[in-house]
Formats: sequence, C-alpha cells, structure tokens
Amino acid sequence: MADILHRIGVKSPSPEKVYDALTTVEGLAGWWTDDTKGSGDVGGVLEFRFPPGGFDMEVVELAPSERVVWRVADGPEEWVGTTIDWHLRQDGDYTIVLFTHRGWKEPVEFMHHCSTKWATFLMSLKSLVETGEGAPSPRDVQISDWH
Repeated sequence: MADILHRIGVKSPSPEKVYDALTTVEGLAGWWTDDTKGSGDVGGVLEFRFPPGGFDMEVVELAPSERVVWRVADGPEEWVGTTIDWHLRQDGDYTIVLFTHRGWKEPVEFMHHCSTKWATFLMSLKSLVETGEGAPSPRDVQISDWH
C-alpha cells in the first residue's frame, strides 16, 4: 500500500475555519470543486464532480476542529476504498493541516498526478481560509494533460 502525505500551515487563530471548510458543502465548494453536494455529517456522503468525472466520499469520522476522515465510496478504480484523513492542530498563529490519502494499492502514475493535484487544492484551501477566495475546480491550476 502507498499513501499521499502533505502538510500545510494556514494562518488562522483557530482550526475552526479550516474544519468548516472541510465539513460543509459551502466550504468544500470554496476550495475543491464548485460542483459539491451531499452531507458532511458522519455517515453522510459528499459528492464531488469534476470534468469529466468525480468522487463520492463517505464521512466516517469527525472530531470538531481536530480531524476529518472520508472513505472513497465511488470514483476512479484507484481511489475506491482509499481513505482521506485530515488532522488539524493549532501552532501559534497557524492551523497545521496534516493530510493523508491512504490505501493506494500501488504507486501508479495516476497517484503521482493526484499527489500534485492534492497539493494545489491544499493551497486553494489555505487561500480560502486566509483570504476568503479559493481556486476550486474549474478554476484550479492545470498541472498536465490530465488536468
């Protein structure tokens, strides 16, 4: 198994704003994709759509202002069954986000692409919380011919 790991610091006096951006449809649409629907509650399913496809995430764990865990219920074959884990902690003026997309069967080329895209979307999350303006799909950074 292989994992994607990232760490960012978001200038924010508390993790609440970051947590809200990870658990509400409005927050998620502000940094990941405009086309976001569903329920961010435990047991709920969040639907994220991108041209030409998308992902359905089951919310499996929430610890307010500390942790968010999703399980990929539907999407590309390489993603289904993987887990996306967000750990939040405050360090001075920054909310530290430790991001893990775990459970990839093998480090295929698509995983390399997704790792870079996650980094761009994490920067979009940072921008949304710090400035009020993210760069969700379809206004995200195109990194290759795969988008």
